[in-house]
Amino acid sequence: MKLSIYLALRYLRSSDRASFSSFAGKLAIIGLGVGIASLILTAAIYKGFEDTISNKIAGFDGHIRIQDFLGRPIPINSAGLDSILFDFALEHPDAQIKSFVQGPAMMRKGLNAEGIILEGLNGEELPSALNEIIIGGNGELSEKTIIIGKRLADAYQLIVGDPFVVFDLGSMAEITGMQRLTQFTIGGIFHSGLVEYDNSMVYTRIENAQYLLNMNEEISGIIIYLNNTDYQSAAMDLESRLGYPYYTLTWKEKHHTLFKWLAVQKLPILLIFGMIALVAIVNIISALTMIVLEKVRSIGSLQAIGLSRRSIISLFLVKGTIIGLVGSIFGLTLALFFGWVQMKYHILSIAEDIYFMDHVPVSFDFYQILVIIFFGTTCSLLASLWPTNIASRVKPADALRYE
Repeated sequence: MKLSIYLALRYLRSSDRASFSSFAGKLAIIGLGVGIASLILTAAIYKGFEDTISNKIAGFDGHIRIQDFLGRPIPINSAGLDSILFDFALEHPDAQIKSFVQGPAMMRKGLNAEGIILEGLNGEELPSALNEIIIGGNGELSEKTIIIGKRLADAYQLIVGDPFVVFDLGSMAEITGMQRLTQFTIGGIFHSGLVEYDNSMVYTRIENAQYLLNMNEEISGIIIYLNNTDYQSAAMDLESRLGYPYYTLTWKEKHHTLFKWLAVQKLPILLIFGMIALVAIVNIISALTMIVLEKVRSIGSLQAIGLSRRSIISLFLVKGTIIGLVGSIFGLTLALFFGWVQMKYHILSIAEDIYFMDHVPVSFDFYQILVIIFFGTTCSLLASLWPTNIASRVKPADALRYE
């Protein structure tokens, strides 16, 4: 085996640098590297899109929401629900559990008015996932302050500290004509890149929302934020405890159409770049075949001095494996370099209105990288079988007469 490795490396580093086989071997390594880099970057970009969108949506909707099956308000002091949530919090100490009140409302600034979704949360500040996207002011849920999206702020030229009025849409339709309204001050501005949320979501303290939406002593439901926990299993566990009239809804179930669309996009992209990798494998077959044809006399000489057919087979299988390993490492290096450049400098920009972010995201997955490198090396080994078969059939007498 040591002899096979030595000869394989020697053939790859052929002293005859002008020979076509030497050039073809290097071209095979470069071609495989480009194919591997394409596959790794494709998988990393897809994962980047999925992770970025997932984190943003989970930040707004929480990982799990508990609501009434018929959409009715939930009494603020529901003994059975409180007991279940208390037990859940003990089992998941990393969980953030918040009551919320949500409903449609109208904001007004001067003569301008805009429909919004008002969400009130209990606690002194926004959940950590939302706090991370605050770009102006802060995420504190203090009295008579409100937190709005950047697009909404830009549309009405609002900045932190500006006052505006929020009306409850339900009270505007009441016969009494007594409108529920509150003047707020902008305490913070967030920017998520999700147009639907940046345009319409407005956050405040739960007491403010309860007054405006006429839900005193009632809430719309419970939001649960998890960290390093399987939210699907947690949601199923909670639902089995809750029973009717409550149900759980995960953020992925709420946005299942979006994630189905992402899954549909993944297959054709991988097929396209898989074809690039296939071309690289064809290059390996061609390169090894050229090496066999060019080294026929050498193969005959090796057999004449006693090298077995098995050793000849090992020689070219090792050669194919080396091309696969070197090409895969070269491709990995290329992918990591271009991925790092994109993550640091955001060179490739995209339309935020369409893709929910302003640049192409990259997120490498160690397991995916290992699978792709194993795939590249294995395919290179398989690609060497046909040229290896040709080399093993060379007869010493014919080889020595070969020109």
